[in-house]
Amino acid sequence: MKAATTRLGLLALAMALSACAALEGDKIDYKSAAKGSTLEVPPDLTQLSRDSRYAVPGGTVSAAALQAGQAAQPSGTANAAALQLGDVRIERDGNQRWLVVNRPADKLWEPVRDFWQENGFNLDQADANVGIMETDWAENRAKLPQDFIRSTIGKLMDSLYSTGERDKFRTRLERTANGGTEIYITHRGMIEVYNTQAKDNTVWQPRPSDPELETEFLRRLMVKLGVSQEQSKAVAAAPAAPRAQAARMATVGNQPVVQLDEGFDRAWRRVGLALDRTGFTVEDRNRNEGTYFVRYVAPNADKKEPGFFGKLFSGSSAATPPLKYRIVVRSQGDASTVSVLNEAGAPETSANAERIVRVIADDLK
Repeated sequence: MKAATTRLGLLALAMALSACAALEGDKIDYKSAAKGSTLEVPPDLTQLSRDSRYAVPGGTVSAAALQAGQAAQPSGTANAAALQLGDVRIERDGNQRWLVVNRPADKLWEPVRDFWQENGFNLDQADANVGIMETDWAENRAKLPQDFIRSTIGKLMDSLYSTGERDKFRTRLERTANGGTEIYITHRGMIEVYNTQAKDNTVWQPRPSDPELETEFLRRLMVKLGVSQEQSKAVAAAPAAPRAQAARMATVGNQPVVQLDEGFDRAWRRVGLALDRTGFTVEDRNRNEGTYFVRYVAPNADKKEPGFFGKLFSGSSAATPPLKYRIVVRSQGDASTVSVLNEAGAPETSANAERIVRVIADDLK
């Protein structure tokens, strides 16, 4: 009896110590939160099924022309490229990084899909026509304390633990003019916080995107595509380039815009990453015209938003129909302007346009 009491005491002590166990931040071990529909953040931006009304013909790098352009690639090109040294490289601009791969996007789609599943994620969206795939919300179980109880009892007790954080990743594949592919990975995060002084109720709120997580998954993807662990670590650890110029809001002819002191290439890339990080549904894009085609759901102040897991299992509850806009990047020399056009292509000056511009500007800052 005394021995049994001692064991119970040790068990209780282990439970108490587990709360303050040190976590190793460099470990990644994701487990999807669910296999159903996802919570979208912010709540006024929603993921909806794509339609093809905005397929813009004629652009050599248009996402709508992705498959047609890829089909024109000579057979066997990707297999030969995979054996070449320097087939995969990482580019950087400030704290932004992306991969450049000398292979057509259609040869990369399945390896990238397999990559996310191998890392513990379910895919919530995978549209090869647009070149975008997105994981569901998942928890990094490596952040949980590796205490006596978890190591002894294992999966029986594992479901009782939670980090209070969830992560989602979007991957975007863009064709380059020489037939290669640029791969971007962006992160969105949520954190569970108390919303009462009594700490008897919690809500899920957005937390900042993590550039280090984005870089780590880019590095892992490099390994998946044939780069050695040592090479990928050396490249990913290289110091970041000078920080990109900040964005600022302005009004031009009664139209809200974002102004950037940089040329088209950097502005186009930064706006695309901002749209990915903030959860816009990008239906199509045409780099030649500097246009992203997006869907937007205006916020409803009178509608009570459901909780994280409510949306997780029930899908989007937005009653407001989505509106279609064009996010346009126009550049002249080293200056660029980002504006919002309506579905017909006319300048948009509504409150929705101002909200969209502000979301983009806040992320670019």
